[in-house]
Amino acid sequence: MTQKIKKIVLAYSGGLDTSVIPSWLKDTYHCPVIAYAADLGQEEDVDALKKKALEVGADEVIVEDLKEELVREFVWPALRANAIYENNYLLGTSLARPLIAKHQVAVAKSIDADAVSHGATGKGNDQVRFELAYMALDPTLKIISPWKIWDFKGREDLIRYAKKRGIPIPVTREKPYSSDRNLLHISFEGGILEDPWQEPSEDMFVMSVSPEIAPDKATYVEINFENGNPIAVDGERLSPANLLRRLNELGGKNGIGRVDIVENRYVGMKSRGVYETPGGTILRIAHIAMESITLDREVMHIRDGLTPKYSELIYNGYWFAPERQMLQCLIDETQQNVTGRVRLKLYKGNCSVVGRKSDFSLYSDELVTFEEDTVYNQKDAEGFIRLSGLRLKIANLMRKER
Repeated sequence: MTQKIKKIVLAYSGGLDTSVIPSWLKDTYHCPVIAYAADLGQEEDVDALKKKALEVGADEVIVEDLKEELVREFVWPALRANAIYENNYLLGTSLARPLIAKHQVAVAKSIDADAVSHGATGKGNDQVRFELAYMALDPTLKIISPWKIWDFKGREDLIRYAKKRGIPIPVTREKPYSSDRNLLHISFEGGILEDPWQEPSEDMFVMSVSPEIAPDKATYVEINFENGNPIAVDGERLSPANLLRRLNELGGKNGIGRVDIVENRYVGMKSRGVYETPGGTILRIAHIAMESITLDREVMHIRDGLTPKYSELIYNGYWFAPERQMLQCLIDETQQNVTGRVRLKLYKGNCSVVGRKSDFSLYSDELVTFEEDTVYNQKDAEGFIRLSGLRLKIANLMRKER
């Protein structure tokens, strides 16, 4: 805490932690603090965010619109891998953190700052994601992680500090959970959600309606893919951010994309998280359906074996690591023919595939038909099965001899 710092760039969100941190940083390091905020589609008033950052102690505020970059350069690569952590979490926060860190580091270089800071706690995953990204992108920058060095023991201490200093905060004792939103999802954790037996209150959700009150009539949607990337919805070609926004609206209206899970954090503890990911849920289901008719069987199986590791790397903060980049190259190679259209049915929290077609389809109705055909000799299967089962037959015979 006594090291000499001349200027700090803080990853600023306007939440409880980063509302308190600018004042604390200035009191501790006696240097300018620049608040850096990324517009990732969190539906916030940018002018109000800037005003608040200045009110809570920042000397300058920089806001950048990164919505298209988030979806094009982070969400789409993960979608091409069907990335999902522990079978449930679609990595909404995990994908956003390296993007914020990337631009935070760029800002630090441009204004000659020698330190970067973030508001992640010493118990969570985000501290790792931010700091690994800083190290990978500019190891000369000093990293200040207030939660690891200040005297506050928990968020109740922060609330008291904020009230004493007159700092406006978005958290109350009645709703003390933490939330993080971007175009891909919104997450909720902490506070009243720390009891894994307690059902979340319906008024907590913001991106989706409850499946019980979703429309009684199904919604059909068609999504076009090109080389593994979604490019159009119902025939209308859209930019990455606008496409995801459109599917968020459709999915949210139909109660799609809610998950309530207990996940394994990288630091070693289990944590309960509640997520809404309507558009991402639809896209992953659609992408898997598109691959089902365009990917070779063995290519698909090898790639599927890599997906858990790839997802774990992103969750744990290794977006800029060479192993993630290596896997991305391999995964992207599999996507060259993942092009075509998928039709889905959205109904009361469910997303069902009801059609798929592609000019690169490997599906042949002539081969799979139960009717008479001229392209497949069923007698060929006799030798195939005999050879496939030879080792099983030999093992059984040898056991009997012994």
